[in-house]
Amino acid sequence: MRLTVFWELMADHFGAGYAETFARDHVMTELGGRTVHQALDAGWEAKDVWRAVCTAMDVPAERR
Repeated sequence: MRLTVFWELMADHFGAGYAETFARDHVMTELGGRTVHQALDAGWEAKDVWRAVCTAMDVPAERR
């Protein structure tokens, strides 16, 4: 998954404004105690980060 697709999915689910706030501030156990930005900066694949977000935030199956 390309980062541009990842950010589009984030914006579609959370809204353009909140997606960035969530990615910057929400620490997730599914990402090893990291935020979305920290996980991506640490080398996590965007698809794996998106899957973790989906799991943690109960994103509906049709949006995954």
